[in-house]
Amino acid sequence: MSNDIDNDYFCDGITEEIINALTKINQLKVIARTSSFAFKGKDIDIRSIGKQLGVNTILEGSIKKSQERVRITAQLIDIEDGSHYWSKRFDRELTDIFELEDEISLAIADEVRNNFGHFEIQDHLIDQPTNNVDAYQLYLKGRSFQLKWTPESLGQAISYYNQAIALDKNYARAYYANLQCYGLSAMWGYMPYEEAMESAIGNLLMAKELDTSLPEYPLSYVGRFFWQEWDFKNAYVHINKVLAINPDHIDGLEAMAELFMALGHFDKALIYANRLIEVDPLSSNNHYTLAHIYYYQGQYDKALETVEYALTLNPELELAHHLKCFCLIWLNKRQQFDEFIHNTPLIAEKNLLFDLINDKPIEVQEPIIKKWSEQGYNETLLVPYDLFILSNSGRIESGFSRLKEMIDQRRGQIINYRQEPFLQPLHKVKGFTDLHGSNLSLSDITSPRTDDGKPIANILDDGQIEILKKELLSYFNEEEPFLNPQLSLKMVADVLGLNTNKMSFLINQAFNANFNDFVNSYRLKHFKTIALDPKNSHLTILGLAYDSGFNSKSVFNTYFKKIEGVTPRAWMKANP
Repeated sequence: MSNDIDNDYFCDGITEEIINALTKINQLKVIARTSSFAFKGKDIDIRSIGKQLGVNTILEGSIKKSQERVRITAQLIDIEDGSHYWSKRFDRELTDIFELEDEISLAIADEVRNNFGHFEIQDHLIDQPTNNVDAYQLYLKGRSFQLKWTPESLGQAISYYNQAIALDKNYARAYYANLQCYGLSAMWGYMPYEEAMESAIGNLLMAKELDTSLPEYPLSYVGRFFWQEWDFKNAYVHINKVLAINPDHIDGLEAMAELFMALGHFDKALIYANRLIEVDPLSSNNHYTLAHIYYYQGQYDKALETVEYALTLNPELELAHHLKCFCLIWLNKRQQFDEFIHNTPLIAEKNLLFDLINDKPIEVQEPIIKKWSEQGYNETLLVPYDLFILSNSGRIESGFSRLKEMIDQRRGQIINYRQEPFLQPLHKVKGFTDLHGSNLSLSDITSPRTDDGKPIANILDDGQIEILKKELLSYFNEEEPFLNPQLSLKMVADVLGLNTNKMSFLINQAFNANFNDFVNSYRLKHFKTIALDPKNSHLTILGLAYDSGFNSKSVFNTYFKKIEGVTPRAWMKANP
């Protein structure tokens, strides 16, 4: 969605809320924030956007906030021809923002279902997280800083979350957001570890007293069990809890892919990594995750291709830079390697590692090897070049000792040490297999989720469908409700005494059609009847379409050509 440049944080936050709300609907494919926001403010052809995201329909809109009022416009667009399925403008007081978010989310879901077939929609998609609108705006501002993931921005995010909490002591999501910021600051060394962890735990204790239904609750334990304690069994249990709340939760999917990577179950890791890309196809981090799996599988060409794409999406992703460097080393691509590492840190170490792996003379590199052998491991290294150099330079015992030290301290850089090709020389050292045993067995692992949601339940039995089908046909043939251009699924459902979920299910099962196609079939039949009547010869084609219940020229033309195979004008000429 585009937005008011002066209120970026507010507009982005509202858009993310609507995206997250729609992800709660099973069988509805919704692209996550990172990929959706990649097109914000850019003039790009709608067909190109659809192709890059792998979707057939785009939700486009704008948000404007002025003092205590907010205006949101939204439209659903077909990427094939740019036609609008639906558009609407919402004007509300800012105090009604949560009701408005829920209303918009439900309206979008209804229109997608009306055009593409049945799926279940909950009564509400967004709950009111706070009674204080000012606290909510501070939370959104904090969120905008958190998503920059820099030391400074995380500190600013914490400041805004604390201000939100000061206005509403019961704001669970603000506590959970603080928890994540403090946890990341601790793990990445942005704050003193003990201080950051104490604050993280304090926020967790407050949050869990307020709301444990949010995915952030089990997610908070994933960080502890997986990255801090390497307790894979408990990590697996809590990742599943996250995905039970939201099957397409980005952090949950990524954590599961990383867990299976650490265990060496690459087939299962790939399922979750590919799902990550399906949900968020323009996230550089997701493509890096996929490339990492290929790398551990020894598919270096495939890993290189994938990580290079990740770097086109985000050239600043440092982990992807290191992974590309490693792929070039294993593929022995010297010229490309030299060009790639030019003007990057640790050039001497990278060159040494290339020579060690590719059997090049290394005598002149002895001082570097000695330096890494004599000093303790470098906690500031994002990836452990020191460990890799020791393990491949004949200093096996030193490398093994360094690895054991890092495992004892549960250093995240080497959680995949069993899969890392640079550590293959250490596998033959006595005691390697006993370094850290996984407490998660294959019998504990259920089959990864591979579908897009739960199967459709039969909310009406065959007998009910047959009875209601006759009632629906009678209503449409006798009352002709399709002539009302504002006819909605709810209006029809009310006549038959059903809720909208059952009404949608009935049309889908009884007629193998979505609601709009069912209604438009009657409108098209009516149009053809009145168009052939000589007394209407003075009316335009569009006028006849409107008289038949169509409320949009583009919808009429698109549906007509889909059914008849020709344009309305060509059909009229062929039927004088």
